[in-house]
Amino acid sequence: MKIAVIGGTGLLGSQVVENLNAAGHEAVPHSLSTGVDVVSGQGVDRAVEGADVVVNLTNSPTFDDASLAFFEASMGNLLAAAGDGGVGHFVILSIVGVDKVPGLDYYRAKVLQEELLRGGAVPYSIVRATQFMEFMDVVLTWTADKDSVRLPATPIQPIAAKDVAAAVAEVAVGAPLNGIRNIGGPEVFALDDLGRLILSRKGDSRTVVTDPTAGMFAAVKGDVLTDTDARLAHTRYTDWLS
Repeated sequence: MKIAVIGGTGLLGSQVVENLNAAGHEAVPHSLSTGVDVVSGQGVDRAVEGADVVVNLTNSPTFDDASLAFFEASMGNLLAAAGDGGVGHFVILSIVGVDKVPGLDYYRAKVLQEELLRGGAVPYSIVRATQFMEFMDVVLTWTADKDSVRLPATPIQPIAAKDVAAAVAEVAVGAPLNGIRNIGGPEVFALDDLGRLILSRKGDSRTVVTDPTAGMFAAVKGDVLTDTDARLAHTRYTDWLS
């Protein structure tokens, strides 16, 4: 298959491209650095031309309400080009539980992205993943000072980016799901406990303070960001840290 991977030069996209090419497909990475601007539409028609599958891994540069405009514009341009080009399968990456956190602008934007895909004419697949292991260090910086890190006890099921990339590549070369596949890490942690584990492993002496109002994940109610019935990856967080 010829597969256009939009956002194919980043952390996840580059691994998806590598996996697909190793399996004998022709995966072509596209991004701003290759002249493809999904918001303005520049280069989009060229990127999807002749592709059997489009995998869209582009992401909004912000997590605020501007992310809604990003996904509306990018999906509009990509879906139009895919439809005109006769693409047979359109894949996006989303978030487990994304439709259950209306208090977060970015999550509402990802829901919009899913809705636009479902409403389009191209057969599709949505891969929803739990939180990336690679993202956890950033989460700690949001509410940290020199002495402590404040975190809620939100249940989190971290998954390694390499496992997400493998799952996305697998879905891309299969028949369109016209639905959702959930994938997740093998373990569930309370976010505050995960913060303690991370700091301990790094020899960081700061204290983690459990604070239900701290950071983005304070808006999450219950365990909606986890799914133990999802397809579970094998990489454990402690092994990834090592």
